[in-house]
Amino acid sequence: MVSRTLAGVLRVISVLAAGIAEAAPPKRSYDASVPTTSPIASLFGLSASPIARTTVSYPGKYKPGTIVISTGERRLYFMVGNGQALRYGIGVGREGFAWSGVAHVSSKREWPDWTPPEQMLRRRPDLPHHMAGGPDNPLGARALYLGGTLYRIHGSNEPQTIGQAVSSGCIRLTNEDIIDLYSRTPIGATVIVQR
Repeated sequence: MVSRTLAGVLRVISVLAAGIAEAAPPKRSYDASVPTTSPIASLFGLSASPIARTTVSYPGKYKPGTIVISTGERRLYFMVGNGQALRYGIGVGREGFAWSGVAHVSSKREWPDWTPPEQMLRRRPDLPHHMAGGPDNPLGARALYLGGTLYRIHGSNEPQTIGQAVSSGCIRLTNEDIIDLYSRTPIGATVIVQR
């Protein structure tokens, strides 16, 4: 009797699990479409990014996990400790859209959807009001949302813009670099943006 009841309960659970799986299809990952640098190419200083990611000395007393962005240098520094940082090439806000200050990573998204802010839509009425995440989305493979601001640190499907001042204030990296930075950065991380 107990075994029949248990078998019935298991059947109900399997039917419910199948229904849940059908109701919520898994989010598609486009990670295989992201150009990456092979380990051999890295040995020769080659990179999928126009500005290769590298480890550098970085003076200051920053806690590991802190991000320091130098918009003038067009570089982002992720503090790893012991006076060392990972340096990434970035694209920054064009003239009139540069900013500075301190923020914190409030959330993180993989292949995020993009909804341009109202201010951007007023300047660019040709933009879509919403775009699903994917390889054609301007936010790229990952996004780190900076709480209390309209800005994000995100990937880009336009790697040629790295090292340039072309955005509306967001900080952009190649998709390869944002995937790396995303994996290292916890929610709550401090982000210091300097001009």
